[in-house]
Amino acid sequence: MPAQSSQSRPSPALRRRIGLPSAIAIGLASMLGAGVFSVWGPAAAAAGSGPALLTALAIAGVIAYCNARASARLAALHPQAGGTYVYGTRRLGPEAGFAAGWGFLIGKTASAAAMALTLGNYLLPDHPRVLGIAAVVAFCAINLLGVKKTAVASAVFATVTIAVLAAVVIAGAAVPVAGRGVGDADPWGVLTAAGFIFFAFAGYARIATLGEEVKRPERTIPRAIPIALAITLAVYAAVALTALGVLGPGMLAGSEAPLADLAAASAPALEPVVAIGAGIAVAGVLLSLLAGIGRTALAMARDRRLPGPLAAVSVRFGVPWAAEVAAGVVVLVIVATFDLAGAIGFSSFCVLVYYAVTNASATTLDPRAPLPWIGLAGCLLIAASLPLESVLSGLAVFAIGAVWYLIAGRRG
Repeated sequence: MPAQSSQSRPSPALRRRIGLPSAIAIGLASMLGAGVFSVWGPAAAAAGSGPALLTALAIAGVIAYCNARASARLAALHPQAGGTYVYGTRRLGPEAGFAAGWGFLIGKTASAAAMALTLGNYLLPDHPRVLGIAAVVAFCAINLLGVKKTAVASAVFATVTIAVLAAVVIAGAAVPVAGRGVGDADPWGVLTAAGFIFFAFAGYARIATLGEEVKRPERTIPRAIPIALAITLAVYAAVALTALGVLGPGMLAGSEAPLADLAAASAPALEPVVAIGAGIAVAGVLLSLLAGIGRTALAMARDRRLPGPLAAVSVRFGVPWAAEVAAGVVVLVIVATFDLAGAIGFSSFCVLVYYAVTNASATTLDPRAPLPWIGLAGCLLIAASLPLESVLSGLAVFAIGAVWYLIAGRRG
């Protein structure tokens, strides 16, 4: 049984077991997930044309690169579990750190529940919640066995996903280019599309949140994050160009399963392969999401920003078992009871605020460096461009977090 931690003693440090290949695999499995299988439809509708969609992809890639650079530099200086919660607390103050940690926990918990439901919709459409619940339980169990199991599983998921996407792109390359358009693009629509596409990028933070378990983090993390991001951007660009070429922006904008439609138009035999690939990709995201949520909750519990028992770490497996179990339970409740159709926009808003704090923290390293300022402004602008209901619900969640922060501060 996992050893219970005492409030009179600090929770033990996590074990450093993740090398560069494993860190890259975790980042790839986090980014090459549900987003690449679902994001192109709403992004194309918001962008309004093929060139505008590619512009939105470029904007999302630039913002993601700024965020990745900031995350890598900060993680090398502060290689503890918790990611931007730690960076914001150390460099900007506890209020900023709490805002980042709160946004990550809420946004990623909603995202994990959405991933579980997406997994069910692809592989067991008649009973999506049943498969979603089973997946959460299974992946929580994998994470409890130790972070090396997570890294191995992530490598498998990332490899299968890249293979499926490569098959779709190769098949689509032989199809005549479509010419159907949506309409004229507007700058605000391009930003909204960038916000949708950013949801598909927002996975490299998982490498940083596992910083306390990375070998030689001052070297490994700054190398792993840009490598994983560069591979992901290349894959997304190939998929976007192929989807636009085969389906055209008009058909792409109306598609709920764009890669399935792409396979149907180019190689119908690939349709079941795409469905299975989507399920595997979503599984990889869900696995790494649960791991990242648990580590951030651990860091906040250590600082008494969340209940102290969540800081318990298993002596045998070296994982924050209490935080992992708590995160899994919350995700299970959401999967079983809520409709998460708007979870992507809500999650994107919370995660963009998280990265805004990351970039703001990075400005303290060198105030004259332009990338953190570009990342900060880009995160806030894209967050504001998301659908109004996502913005309002996100602001409401941060208001609730502010109240909890005040209550926890008084108790501390």
